Amino acid sequence: MSTKKLGLNTICTHFGELEDTVFKGAISPLYMSTSYAFEDVEVKRYPRYFNTPNQVALSKKVAALEHAEAAMIFGSGMAAVSTSLMAFLSSGDHVVLQKTLYGGTYNLVTEEFQKFGISYSFTDGLQPKHFEAKIKENTKVIYIETPSNPLLTITDLAAVAKIAKKHGLVSMIDNTFASPVNQNPIDFGIDIVIHSATKYMGGHSDILAGAVASTTEHMDRIFHLAKNFGGSLSDYTVWLLERSLKTMGIRVKAQNENAQKMAEFLYTNKNVKAVYYPGLPSHPDHELAKAQMKGFGAMLSFELNDSIDAYKFQKALQLVKSSMSLAGVESTLLSPTKTSHALLSAEERENQGISDGLIRFSIGIEEIEDLIDDISQAIENSLGV
Repeated sequence: MSTKKLGLNTICTHFGELEDTVFKGAISPLYMSTSYAFEDVEVKRYPRYFNTPNQVALSKKVAALEHAEAAMIFGSGMAAVSTSLMAFLSSGDHVVLQKTLYGGTYNLVTEEFQKFGISYSFTDGLQPKHFEAKIKENTKVIYIETPSNPLLTITDLAAVAKIAKKHGLVSMIDNTFASPVNQNPIDFGIDIVIHSATKYMGGHSDILAGAVASTTEHMDRIFHLAKNFGGSLSDYTVWLLERSLKTMGIRVKAQNENAQKMAEFLYTNKNVKAVYYPGLPSHPDHELAKAQMKGFGAMLSFELNDSIDAYKFQKALQLVKSSMSLAGVESTLLSPTKTSHALLSAEERENQGISDGLIRFSIGIEEIEDLIDDISQAIENSLGV
């Protein structure tokens, strides 16, 4: 089945599914075996080799969604990130990373890379010149994240891809916040696309997984390390993830609409001093986001006025859950300083612009009027406390 003429929701629903040849069921059968024959077979299948029937089928769906030649499914987003980076970095190599990154990726680089003799540089900003300024003779990879976690900064995909190709580097992106629904970095020249599939691909806060998509050549290199790292995903979770991907298009589009309305409400609220959402014309990267995104996403961050305690505000919520992680059909929010970026020092968070009062908001699919009412009452009940 070719994807050239298929729409997003059709790919989500049908591409890469397994045919039930025995009972003719409407969905992919689940192959739970961890042991397969090795004689008289075309493929010697083994779960750690990422090639069980369900693993292979789902990888085809992810590749189609990201306009890639091939893909792989991992046991977590960090398994996908670490394996991809280490597949292209060796002792003596250098990597350039953008200034604002997911805390887990930041910790991986700053805590582990020195053990392997890999050096790194974080950019001083997100303009193309900031990336090129950090490139050295031994640089091998440029790693970006856009929109970024948690401030929703936007990085110019085409510009970074051009710089990477100019210097013979591999470009990688964490595309989790956008999802394939809103952004396809490969179309802009980025080499490798990484996801925490726990988030929008899973979408129901009950799956832990990661995904990587790229050319067949790059994926072969990632596979040879991945089979030794052992970050594969169980087939039952693979099957659940395929089920979740069937509705990703309609889920994310509904969340996009809610996030835009919520951002506009917060922006005009007198008790909110800052809103970070690329769909707002006030966002410094709004025009860039319009140029490279099909939708602005369902993530935003905001800061309440200093007179309101962010923690007490969260405790006052009745509908929106104060919870870690993101991208479920239910709306959740958290304080990055206490969760995703808690392992960074106060100075490191300050350098990334992450204040103690910052709240990261993952918008779900509830009725937007109900969400706004809940935020409004929580603000009112936190005033003067």
